[in-house]
Amino acid sequence: MSHPGAPASTGRFLTKLTVIATLGGLLFGYDTGVISGALLYMKDDLALSAFGEATVVSSLLFPGAAFGALFGGRVADRIGRKRTLLVCAGLFLLGAIGCALAPNVQIMVAARIVLGLGVGAAAVTCPLYLAEMAPADRRGRMVTINELMIVTGQMLAFATNALLDHLVHDPHVWRTMLAVAAVPAIALLLGMLILPDSPRWYALKGRLPEARKVLSLSRTPAEADTEYAIVAEHAGHMLKSTSTPFSVIRDVPWIRRVVLIGCGLAIVQQATGINTVNYYAPTILEQSGLGVSAALVATIAVGVTSVVTTIIGIILLGFVGRRMMLLIGFAGVAASQAALAAVFLMPASDVRSYTILGCMVLFVAFVQMFIGTCVWLLLSEIFPLSVRGFAMGIAVFVLWCTNAIISFLFPLLNNALGSTGTFALFVVVNIGSWIFVHRLVPETKGTTLEELEERLEAEGMTPERTPA
Repeated sequence: MSHPGAPASTGRFLTKLTVIATLGGLLFGYDTGVISGALLYMKDDLALSAFGEATVVSSLLFPGAAFGALFGGRVADRIGRKRTLLVCAGLFLLGAIGCALAPNVQIMVAARIVLGLGVGAAAVTCPLYLAEMAPADRRGRMVTINELMIVTGQMLAFATNALLDHLVHDPHVWRTMLAVAAVPAIALLLGMLILPDSPRWYALKGRLPEARKVLSLSRTPAEADTEYAIVAEHAGHMLKSTSTPFSVIRDVPWIRRVVLIGCGLAIVQQATGINTVNYYAPTILEQSGLGVSAALVATIAVGVTSVVTTIIGIILLGFVGRRMMLLIGFAGVAASQAALAAVFLMPASDVRSYTILGCMVLFVAFVQMFIGTCVWLLLSEIFPLSVRGFAMGIAVFVLWCTNAIISFLFPLLNNALGSTGTFALFVVVNIGSWIFVHRLVPETKGTTLEELEERLEAEGMTPERTPA
């Protein structure tokens, strides 16, 4: 983590901070991934109907994560990033225990909603906290480690499910699968107790000595002095304002524009169709002619691809601008989905099944390497300090709602249009997303959050936007 010229202690502090804060991402991934395996056993144990099954899966996303994101942003602005992550850890712990002990479907759904509130609030607060703590040159990599922890959490969930399934021959094994999530929740709770809040939040609250102290933990003395001056001056303007975040977004055109771009980024990230693969890969592969066991094993290939390509994406972010990453990503996604749509037209055979798997892996690789990491990073960077938590909450709320709508519509589209028609539709959507990024998304690499805010304000004040 540390770079040449920085004392080892600052590198150690940033590494410790990144590991602890991104446990929120790990829990986000585990809790969204574990249900796929647990459902196989839970169905009989809790006598779930098809509707009950859908409710158990989706209640974490909506209302849970959607409202967790909406309110988590407000809470993070009010009580701080650190305390909000402590609240998230408490929700994760409560939800994991509730799910593991649930005697019936009603309590299971209630516990899944509690987990969802934690997932949604952590999805906003973790990237926000990391972006505000990181030096400008390291922000990209620190924030995107959260995305890596999300996909690692999902892969961990698949692996834990397979391991417990193999070792524990008991119809109640699903309770253990869900209880495992309590371990990282306790680690997040204890870890956050020893970390400070972000210097930007301290400054926003007029607590400048604490902001100065935190900067000195993670910067060289010269860097800390320079950044403190910028942060303090910037916060000074904010403290004079008595407006609420909502009225600021409503009344200030350039801020409203940035919030709309953030919501657009949230929509295009989900509109890649990535979660159709996450949720329905075994079904798609089984329909293509693979057996159930082969389809489950093949799904692990998708999980491994996610982790490996996310790591490559994090490395690339050190060298490539955010806009270029997104433009490459959407072009690659559209191309791999066009190939997928074409392969479904081939006559059924093993070659066809494995070609479909190959196209799916390629599609996942483009999303995770270029788009997934970049969108979360941009959402943590582009919003101005005065509305940052609130605005990110709105964008992540939009992201979860889009996720829920697409996950709900995918099986219906697949029945109506067939696999070829469905993926052809996704190609058109992703070409639209490429145009959106090309025309509207700003470049954020290599500047402090304060400099970026000033630049976006200057660009927003002029009729035409200078290309980044």
